[in-house]
Amino acid sequence: MAMNALSEPRSTPSTSGSPDVTGFYHEKTGSIVYLVVDPATRHAAIIDPVLDFDPRSGRVTTASADAILKVIAERGLTIDWILDTHPHADHFSAAAYLKEKLGAPTAIGAKVADIQKLWEKIYNLPPYSTQYWDRLFADGDTFRIGSLDARVILCAGHTLASVTYVVGDAAFVHDTLFQPDSGTARCDFPGGSASTLYDSIQRILALPDATRLFTGHDYRPNGRPAQWESTVAQQKRDNTHVGGGRDRTSYVAMREARDKTLPLPELMLAALQVNLRGGRLPDPEDNGRSYLKIPFNAF
Repeated sequence: MAMNALSEPRSTPSTSGSPDVTGFYHEKTGSIVYLVVDPATRHAAIIDPVLDFDPRSGRVTTASADAILKVIAERGLTIDWILDTHPHADHFSAAAYLKEKLGAPTAIGAKVADIQKLWEKIYNLPPYSTQYWDRLFADGDTFRIGSLDARVILCAGHTLASVTYVVGDAAFVHDTLFQPDSGTARCDFPGGSASTLYDSIQRILALPDATRLFTGHDYRPNGRPAQWESTVAQQKRDNTHVGGGRDRTSYVAMREARDKTLPLPELMLAALQVNLRGGRLPDPEDNGRSYLKIPFNAF
């Protein structure tokens, strides 16, 4: 498998009124990209697509996004939405590239504007624009994928703007809950909060026990195969950080202590400059080439 390629997709069958879900595992970043399909209409959404970036060479490529485009063409799907759950710190978003290829609207949580303001100061850049996305979702907003109803739950804590997308009996929770043996996401980025994340996780765990939960990352603890699907019931029972009814005080103390031991994501300082522009590289300079800024001693 190429370092920047997606693994072979794995699909989860739907039940009546629920989506077919295909997950594509991105080996280098441990990310999972989702193709969420309404089986009744063959309309679909893409969630958290990856644009490949090699920090050693500075090269940006589209192999992972192109692999999804191939599956979409083979299945004869119509894409209704290209969605990000939050501005990612560990990979570049391919939302803008896929919009160019598919013409589908892009969307993210409305509080992305608050994250933009934080990072404008860190990078010493002019103000970002929220017009990079076609729609900004507020908590409780609804939309449709084909004939399927979908809704948005604000799930801040990992970032100010993180959202969960609930589509039928499936919820795409990204950096809140990981697989039960991996626990929960870090909260030490600008604007993050362990206490807020605990509350967000409780909103997810309040969904029906049979709800399928699809996480955005898996780091394969102890070398096991990559996994990304669980249920609310499994997380309530088995999650190593919040399972068994763990209380907020205990969780926050654990999460904050753990976060102090973690290195920053390798691509964070590069990725935010792209992802706060909806997956667009910085504007080219007079030689036609784009550049990234690295703020010294900011962290």
